Amino acid sequence: MVRIAIAEDNSFLAHGLIERLSGYNDLKIKHVAANGAILLNMLEQDKNVELILMDIQMPEMDGIEAVSEVKKKYPQVKIIMLTVMDDEESIFASIRNGADGYLLKDIDSDELYAGIQEIMDGGAPMSPSIALKTLKLLRQPLQNDVSSEKVELSPRETEVLVQLSKGLNYNEIADNLNISNGTVRKHVENTYRKLQVRNKVEAIDAAKRSRLI
Repeated sequence: MVRIAIAEDNSFLAHGLIERLSGYNDLKIKHVAANGAILLNMLEQDKNVELILMDIQMPEMDGIEAVSEVKKKYPQVKIIMLTVMDDEESIFASIRNGADGYLLKDIDSDELYAGIQEIMDGGAPMSPSIALKTLKLLRQPLQNDVSSEKVELSPRETEVLVQLSKGLNYNEIADNLNISNGTVRKHVENTYRKLQVRNKVEAIDAAKRSRLI
C-alpha cells in the first residue's frame, strides 16, 4: 500500500485527482493540502506517507519551496511534481530542491499510476517533454564565475524581483504591477540570465549580496 499526500490549491483538481486514483487498490490518500505550509503541518501530525503529489503554483508556500522543506524533514518521502508548469525554471528548481519525478497534469490515470509505481521502485518518472528539457538543462554549461557587481537590472526587473522576495507568485505580481503573467515570467527569465542563477532563492540571494534589492 502506497500512502499518498496531495498538495493542490485547486479543490476541483484535487478531488478529481483523488477520484482518478481511487480505482487502484494499492494506493491510499492520507492528506490533501491546499499549499505547502498546510502540507507540512499535516505531515507533522502524521508523517506516515511514502509519496507526495505536489503542485507548483500554490499560495503562501508554493510547491518548489515545499519540496525543499519536505526533503529536509522527511528525506525518505518521494515527491512527484504534478503540474502544468513545463518551463525550464520550474523544472530545474524542482529537481534541485529534491523532487524525484516531474509529471504534467494532462497525463491519463494509467500513466500517473505507472509513474507512481516507477518512483516507488526507485525510478524517476518524467513526462517525455520534461525529460527532453531536463537533458537540455544538463547540457548547458554552468556559469558561476560571473561577477555579480557588474549586473544591472532594469527598474521593472527589480520590481518583480522585490515582489518575488516577498513570497508573491507570478499571478500576484502580475496583478500588482498590472502586467501579464507571461511578462512577469519574461522579466524573471531575464533576471536569472543576468545574475546567472537557476531559481528564485539564488536570484534573491545574489541580488541582496550585490545590493540590487
